[in-house]
Amino acid sequence: MSSPKLKLTRESIAGVALAIADREGFEAVSMRRVAQELKVGTMSLYYYVKTKDDLIAVMDDALMGEAILPSLPKDWRRAMMEIAKRTHAVFMRHPWALSAMLSAPPGLNAMRHTEQCLEALAETSMTAKQKITLLAVVDDFVFGHALREAATDATIDVEFAAAQLRTGAFPRLAEVFGGGRAHTSKGRVNKDRFERGLRVLIEGIGQ
Repeated sequence: MSSPKLKLTRESIAGVALAIADREGFEAVSMRRVAQELKVGTMSLYYYVKTKDDLIAVMDDALMGEAILPSLPKDWRRAMMEIAKRTHAVFMRHPWALSAMLSAPPGLNAMRHTEQCLEALAETSMTAKQKITLLAVVDDFVFGHALREAATDATIDVEFAAAQLRTGAFPRLAEVFGGGRAHTSKGRVNKDRFERGLRVLIEGIGQ
């Protein structure tokens, strides 16, 4: 039994395009490919999405919609933590977006996301400049950590590294890594490192 057609809207088109990118990579996204998934003619899409750039814009807007919290914690530090964690999770679900969406112009949901961030800081004594600075630094941290986490791990020659530590030429590295790596999953380590770093960043700037 075939799947029922989705009603054509900018939102449904964006959802299908995101699903294609998640399954097959951003390079697979095209007007024709989206139309095939929606079981409509390619020309039918042009009433809602005019160009490939417009398609990228609605995809980006859908991603930013995922980053918006349904409600904000009252404490501004906790609110900023939750916003940053949710934004980071969006990048982890859609790692291709880290580079593919850089050219997309800010849409309505990007404005809502920024408005929510400023709402979280509304009761602080920060100036407008301090608020924008904080948001920019937190965004840089979230984006940078997501880029690093999405990257393929470099192969480490454990025997070579251990032999170099035994020479005594790297006493500080030996002190930190000489006991071997903790037997913890990569995902757990990255999550803990992200949240610890984020907490230090937010609490440090907010002092």
